[in-house]
Amino acid sequence: MHQEQRQSRIPQSRILLTGWFSFLDGEATAGDVLALHRVEEVLRRAGLDHDVAWSPGFRPDALHLDDAVPERYGRLVFVCGPLHGPQIEELHHRFAHCVRIAVGTSVIDPGSAAVTGFDHVIARDAPAAPAALDLAAHAPASAARPVVGVVLTHGQHEYGQARRHGMVAKEVTGWLHGKDCARLELETRLDIHDWRLCATPAQLQSVLVRLDLVVTDRLHGLVLALRAGTPVLAVDPVEGGAKVTAQARVCGWPALVPAERLDAAELDRWWQWGLTSGRVAARRVREEFAGGVGRDGAEELVAVVRRGLAG
Repeated sequence: MHQEQRQSRIPQSRILLTGWFSFLDGEATAGDVLALHRVEEVLRRAGLDHDVAWSPGFRPDALHLDDAVPERYGRLVFVCGPLHGPQIEELHHRFAHCVRIAVGTSVIDPGSAAVTGFDHVIARDAPAAPAALDLAAHAPASAARPVVGVVLTHGQHEYGQARRHGMVAKEVTGWLHGKDCARLELETRLDIHDWRLCATPAQLQSVLVRLDLVVTDRLHGLVLALRAGTPVLAVDPVEGGAKVTAQARVCGWPALVPAERLDAAELDRWWQWGLTSGRVAARRVREEFAGGVGRDGAEELVAVVRRGLAG
């Protein structure tokens, strides 16, 4: 059926926006979602009504592709990603009555059914065609979110029955999952062979200094973040308190939650403080560290060594 004939038989009804973010076993990348936001922006500006079909694995409470009633739509738009595979071909069968448009997509095989099923393909890249700018580049800007380093340990078995590390990690990561922030999992362990880990303390410090907040249950997660001037939300994973509590006290750092008092309200309270007043407090601690404030035992070591040599 020619495009003009198909359009003449379709009412000017709603548009259904789809993409790889719509499929149950697809994926939602940041680029895909930003491309979708760009398309939504231009459709709203044009006064064109539309819905978005999401994968239930990514947006459980949204409209899902399986629940979208094909007869409600006159246009189907596929946004971003490669035009390839049986999932896209199934869209052509299920929404055969719709005018189907692909935008911001990659065309690998122009002759494949996934591609030829569309009435219009506005590609970002295709064989023998100039590349177009990806839709994500012109997506609406959004406010920056806090960048949060997460430094947790599941070890430290030397604390025996006082260990609450597993419970702390579960509670903290579950709580963080609900926070609108960029989370960056970090490790204080250095490794010259594993590209995912820092090889030197300077490399780790270069990361810490760029963060808005560090959430940690590790002594060095606390101390190294404060050394970088970054506020810390510290949790002591040992019942009754151990080295994390001791270091927080030595540093004069108040944002400390004991394992036995760990709950979302307490974490929320120090989260808010860390992202506001905590920034000034962390810079003060950094200046004290740089100025040599605080007894760390190094000078005592020299005295003890000298006494031993003199004896």
